[in-house]
Amino acid sequence: MAAVSESPVNSFELPPLRGRVLALDVGARRIGVAVSDPLGITAQGLDTIPRKNKRTDLGRLENVIRQYEVVELVVGYPLRLSGEIGIQAEKMTIFAAELEKRFQIPVHLFDERLTSTEANRVLRESEISIEKRAKAVDRMAAVLILQSWMETRSRRELFSTERDPAS
Repeated sequence: MAAVSESPVNSFELPPLRGRVLALDVGARRIGVAVSDPLGITAQGLDTIPRKNKRTDLGRLENVIRQYEVVELVVGYPLRLSGEIGIQAEKMTIFAAELEKRFQIPVHLFDERLTSTEANRVLRESEISIEKRAKAVDRMAAVLILQSWMETRSRRELFSTERDPAS
């Protein structure tokens, strides 16, 4: 019996399954969390992680990484509006290095400027109460970070494929 991939119906190539990507919007009090679907197309917000201490925070992240079989992390990179690196961005650089060392998966820093502002705007337009909005803004910011990162990655892959016809 022929393998499914040899069937003329399935002769086109599907993109390889990448696995899930987890995005983090790290704040002083909470970590907003979002996860992609296995194909890296959509982002879904997960429960926000209240910050306690580094050990507890990393333990909770480890549980999420295992539960969703995450293969890459994206950490919001809080550059200043001018694009310069400030104290918070430096902290995220250190945090990202700690994540990469502990979990042994690629960690990407991604410009998060204005994601919290955009998250607040989206939530305000959805007419969610102020109390619920405060609880949802970190999750929404993580979703926006992840969605933007996946779109940027997709555009780069498309551009590199167009430039290199051999691939």
